Amino acid sequence: MSATGTTTAQFPVRVFGGPTALFDYGGLRFLTDPTFDSPGDQNAAAGPTLTKTAPAAGAPADLGRVDAVLLSHDEHPDNLDTSGRALLADVPLTLTTTGGGKRLGGTARGLADWESTELDRPGGGTVTVTAVPAIHGPGPREEVEPFTGQVVGFVLTGEGLPTVYVSGDNASVDAVERIAERFAPVDTALLFAGAPRFPEIFGGSTLVLDSAQAAEAARVLGARRVVPVHYEGWAHFTEGRDDLVAAFTAAGLADLLDWGQRG
Repeated sequence: MSATGTTTAQFPVRVFGGPTALFDYGGLRFLTDPTFDSPGDQNAAAGPTLTKTAPAAGAPADLGRVDAVLLSHDEHPDNLDTSGRALLADVPLTLTTTGGGKRLGGTARGLADWESTELDRPGGGTVTVTAVPAIHGPGPREEVEPFTGQVVGFVLTGEGLPTVYVSGDNASVDAVERIAERFAPVDTALLFAGAPRFPEIFGGSTLVLDSAQAAEAARVLGARRVVPVHYEGWAHFTEGRDDLVAAFTAAGLADLLDWGQRG
């Protein structure tokens, strides 16, 4: 324990490929953006076809208990696929965008930016989940959302617990700076990266953080650890693990990288 009573030991993060990761926090188990379908073409609700190039490092049956899903958005199959949608029916709570909460129904709840909800911890106390801004492409939200949809990130806090940031499909370092103003320093940042691009959308500009932006986000957040996700397994990702290592090394932050436990 630190002098302030906050646990500084780093909890394990289990990564499955794409944006999907599982971690225990405050006695609760959280899953990000569930994607477990087999490789192949997958159609988005709007926009180009997405091609999955590698299987997940595990299956829904391998997850065990999941207390809550943190879903950055529901409209793209590289963040929520058919298997992931089926999984939501067995999860007590899915936190997502305000629009996604309405579309998904069931146990899904949409949160607006800076809106919080408290989840009861098994041993007493609560975990607070706060929705934070995310922009799925370059430029102001009002110009981006008509093309790529609404996205949300999350910050997890609790008494005696480290601060955790889950970026979701965010391409805006400015948004990260606003989050840092409220929550920095962050103990663990799950940063969606991969620099995904499509020539027909925003002139091929990145729709999520590229590797250099991910390193800058880590610096802004004062992160103690960065677990990269959403940088592998899909054809539209243009930067992978080597690019992340190079960018974090150039920024003097290579020691922050944690690739998680596989599957």
